[in-house]
Amino acid sequence: MAELHQAPTSLCCCRKSLPDSGGRCSGDSGRPSAGPGPEFQRCPLVDVASASNFRSFQLRHFHLDLRLNFAVKEMSGWLVLDLVPVQPGVCSLILDSHPSLLIHSIDCKVPGARQQEPVSLTYRVDPFTDYGSSLSISLPTAAVKPGRAVQITVRYTTTDGPAIWWLDSELTCGQVRPLVFTQGHSVCNRSFFPCFDTPAVKSTYTATVRVPEGVTVLMSASRSSYSKQDRVFQFSMEFPIPSYLVALVAGELQHVDVGPRSRVWAEPCLLSCAVKKLGGSVERWLGVAEDLFGPYLWGRCDIVFLPPSFPIVAMENPCLTFIIASILESSEFLLIDVIHEIAHGWFGNAVTNATWEEMWLSEGLATYAQRRITTEAYGEPFTCLETAVRLDALHRQLRLLGDNNPVSRLQVKFESGVNPSTLMNLFTYEKGFCFVSYLSEISGDVRRFDCFLRDYISEFKFKSVVAQDLIDYFLSYFPELKDTAVAQREGLEFERWLSGCGPPPYEPDLSAGGALIGPVQDLCDLWRNADPPDLEALATFDLSTWSTFQIVLFLDRMLDHSPLPHSVMASLSDSYSSLFDGLNAEVQIRWLQMVVRNSFYPDLPRVRAFLHKHTSRMYTVPLYEDLVAGVMKCVAVEIFYQTQRRLHPNLRRTLQQILFQTSSTNQNGSALPVVPPSSSGSTPPQELTAAVATASPGGATGTTAAIALRDVNVSA
Repeated sequence: MAELHQAPTSLCCCRKSLPDSGGRCSGDSGRPSAGPGPEFQRCPLVDVASASNFRSFQLRHFHLDLRLNFAVKEMSGWLVLDLVPVQPGVCSLILDSHPSLLIHSIDCKVPGARQQEPVSLTYRVDPFTDYGSSLSISLPTAAVKPGRAVQITVRYTTTDGPAIWWLDSELTCGQVRPLVFTQGHSVCNRSFFPCFDTPAVKSTYTATVRVPEGVTVLMSASRSSYSKQDRVFQFSMEFPIPSYLVALVAGELQHVDVGPRSRVWAEPCLLSCAVKKLGGSVERWLGVAEDLFGPYLWGRCDIVFLPPSFPIVAMENPCLTFIIASILESSEFLLIDVIHEIAHGWFGNAVTNATWEEMWLSEGLATYAQRRITTEAYGEPFTCLETAVRLDALHRQLRLLGDNNPVSRLQVKFESGVNPSTLMNLFTYEKGFCFVSYLSEISGDVRRFDCFLRDYISEFKFKSVVAQDLIDYFLSYFPELKDTAVAQREGLEFERWLSGCGPPPYEPDLSAGGALIGPVQDLCDLWRNADPPDLEALATFDLSTWSTFQIVLFLDRMLDHSPLPHSVMASLSDSYSSLFDGLNAEVQIRWLQMVVRNSFYPDLPRVRAFLHKHTSRMYTVPLYEDLVAGVMKCVAVEIFYQTQRRLHPNLRRTLQQILFQTSSTNQNGSALPVVPPSSSGSTPPQELTAAVATASPGGATGTTAAIALRDVNVSA
């Protein structure tokens, strides 16, 4: 890391001029514009997840100036908003905020006005929902006029809101220095800084971050610099992004360049492993994506690996993808997750869903793009196998929830107060993917559809859209389909896709993956049709030669048929448990869920060892759910007592809810205390049996959450 002398030294490569992304695919150069003009912006009628009056202003830019204090786990500083009122008679600015934000003062300045001194403003904080509040700021009517720029400065302190995760050194991978990271998706960043916390609003931003010595700061920014003397990091994002994509991580981080525009960041103890796992693949994947969807718009494509406390698998922050370090064990899942986040560079980051009710516009398109990239890079059979795993999971969730459950809609209408994060589910990803696949199918040729997506990005880049924008553009791009009323085909109506509950009306043909999927199904049939199966027949299946996704598909399908006879479980364990011990966590978690769901006590030590090793939410919650739902709750409580001090407080509270079926807070609103284990390290003697974990509507705990964590392997 270079020192700052006369000019800032960049931490990331300087961006070159972007090539023109507006060019059409070969053979389409004469096609007229298939959509609205470049100034087009369709604002949503309402965003029930935002308390702000974002439609009254144009947000041109904002600046953050922050100081990080690890000793008291606090960020303090100020936010400067460059706004232009767009409606007459606006007398207040309403921002999304959070009770964890302490506002110190707010002032207003009109650039270019005769009075250069800022004017202090009055404000109030009102309740909004359980995930935020509203900050209402009274504006000086004489200074605020439509089209006239105004600058608002908010001085504040924030501590432990839902966006900000402080990790003591014991909770980091290296256990040497503390670390802090933010996670804004979907409506958490209102606890990071006051904002228009809606994906409908995009702007550029800059940031100044002051830190203690030895701390490295990274942000989702296209440019960065560092002054070692002042311990100050400077960041600039020169492309407009929504508030939820502003991200920060600070700690003991080092990097290695893995390509001309990508580098891997991690704690020193993880770095060599992360670099070895990714190698030069990032640049290869970027190149394939650019061939399909047009130039990569963000300049940098850096990746930072975060400790297991990171609450999801991965997050596609522009220029800087966050990924949980736990996934390094699973090379194929790592590949899929990184490619999915790369795909978000086009679908989600460049073109964004304007409301959270249409999150599939980002996730469904990114999932389709991810699979186009893997098909080009690794072949169609590999992609079909991975898709089969995910579509199996989709139907598993449908069996649990029922075909008429409203969360299975692509356009999910939710009431005020419902946290949009609870609507992230397999339907957002996989039903959305199926709809995009259907559009590709009816376009007549996958390469032709690639051209459509390339031009869709060119048309709407750096904008936020609704589903009707995509559909209108599609029908204009393929006028022959519009003429044949393809949107009203019986059983496959676009409206049914968007608003109908239940399974996708169409699923892509996966027969190209038959050579990989067929043996998996044959082995499942062998185990299900015999008690136990013939050893000679089993010998024809060598799982040591199978890919991770093949073994995962096998275990998932066997899980679907649990409970199994004890003799079958014993034979399964004799045949495979030693092999699974040496494989990655994605395989182990599924085998151990079979152990728990079938009450197979001989392999219970493996469950204990796994939960003592893994402290990631995506691996711990599903196993605890299954332990509590069966006859092993006492085992779960014992393991929790022994490991709770190594769990992030948020995960600890979730597991307390699962284990004790109670609120995670006491009557005073504070977190439940850490329960010390008994001197023997065992649980209380009472054995609790037949406890049933139920799915909560919010999705925070319960069987639905376990399925989501295991099956979605959620990447935002």
